[in-house]
Amino acid sequence: MPFRIRPYHRDDCAACRAVFVQSVREGTAKHYTLEQRAVWAPLGPPTPAFCQKLEDQQVFVATHDGEIIGFMSLTSAGYLDLAFVLPRWMGRSVAQTLYERLVEWALDHGLTHLRTHASHFARPFFARNGWTVDHPETVSRDGQSFERFAMSIDLRRFAFNLDYN
Repeated sequence: MPFRIRPYHRDDCAACRAVFVQSVREGTAKHYTLEQRAVWAPLGPPTPAFCQKLEDQQVFVATHDGEIIGFMSLTSAGYLDLAFVLPRWMGRSVAQTLYERLVEWALDHGLTHLRTHASHFARPFFARNGWTVDHPETVSRDGQSFERFAMSIDLRRFAFNLDYN
């Protein structure tokens, strides 16, 4: 495997923020306007709130040669909050491997239902993994409107073969 999955460390915040910004600004270009992407992922260093969010959640990062190439986070209540991969690593099983590791953690901690708000870009990934759209919704931020999808999954319906040795 060309990449590894490991738990998030406090000093990963800036690298995760960079993955988030690049993923949104480049990876979602077919689905969102330049103005929407600029509002969604403004340039600049991570805010203390962003770093605190990562510390308060279960986060796994994917690394390659010491570089963080993707990350995924889950709250203790089962909300899959952040899921981002560098564009040059998209389509190379990074998101799938992160997702499977997060699901393994969720099941180990007694979570059976997960939910998320997925972008147009992320919705097909979640659908391939058995998630269903509960309803579409539009949110507004800084004068931009974004369509996203409230999605959920009952993990008890799926069997996973997860091996990370």
